[in-house]
Amino acid sequence: MLAVRKARRKLRMGTICSPNPSGTKTASDVCNADWMASLPPHLHNVPLSNLAIPGSHDSFSYWVDEKSPVGPDQTQAIKRLARISLVKKLMKKWSVTQNLTFREQLEAGIRYFDLRVSSKPGDTDQEIYFIHGLFGIKVWDGLMEIDSFLTQHPQEIVFLDFNHFYAMDEAHHKCLVLRIQEAFENKLCPACSVESMTLQTLWEKKRQVLIFYHCPFYKQYSFLWPGKKIPAPWANTTSVRKLILFLETTLSERAPQGSFHVSQAILTPRVKTIARGLVGGLKNTLVHRNLPAILDWVKTQKPGAMGVNIITSDFVDLVDFATTVIELNDLLQEDRALAKC
Repeated sequence: MLAVRKARRKLRMGTICSPNPSGTKTASDVCNADWMASLPPHLHNVPLSNLAIPGSHDSFSYWVDEKSPVGPDQTQAIKRLARISLVKKLMKKWSVTQNLTFREQLEAGIRYFDLRVSSKPGDTDQEIYFIHGLFGIKVWDGLMEIDSFLTQHPQEIVFLDFNHFYAMDEAHHKCLVLRIQEAFENKLCPACSVESMTLQTLWEKKRQVLIFYHCPFYKQYSFLWPGKKIPAPWANTTSVRKLILFLETTLSERAPQGSFHVSQAILTPRVKTIARGLVGGLKNTLVHRNLPAILDWVKTQKPGAMGVNIITSDFVDLVDFATTVIELNDLLQEDRALAKC
């Protein structure tokens, strides 16, 4: 069975999305652009809530604008400090949680995106931006990048989780939802039973996008799924040991039906963490040294109704994160083979 898993991995990862000059494959080079389409037929009718799906944390934060105003998600004290240009440069080191663009993440296999959005105070239009301390790219630009990938890969499904909204009134929400409709059109999947969401069902209906909207505004649109359908418990710790204990506990408490589940395999800096690693930033201070241990935990997991579903990480390219999560689905195939014995 191990040989079968290795062969399957080789088939799925046989192409390079962006060849690098050295000719060697790195985690960001390996292409998982069609991993859902490549899953064995037995898994095509398994609910997506029972599959292992890789996701990214603060997915849009590969670029933030240090020249823009500090976002409304920050305290007044931070906003005052940010009048000093050096402060914004340091903020950027702690606001960026990904290296790869949306397109690159999709090619690497990421299918769940953690999205936080805001209007820009002072703007006279209704433009919405991604935000994490500092403003990122326009939401419209990100949506179009995702849609372009989906058009080229019609059997891949994505989860877009709009879970934080800042400085947005009803007009802003209407504008954002209209942009979502314009970007994805018939690819949008109406909210319905979680258990009915299988690859086969979505392929037959030509639906590729599930939008989760953590705001009562979702009730006005059939294609917006309520945020409660995709809980994402947050450990809020700098300790790998505490994080893993939290992930294990929340998985054991996971509802067996009625929702997806996000395991946030991330560490969160505290004020003293930032103070000690001010210049180093999030990646060098907290993520780089701890990500291998977190990945070791991922390797021990198993998908299923009471197992892992969506797993998110910072800097998904630093280790072979997406492939590691995707390969957990081979365990479901092994279970089927054992049951036949």
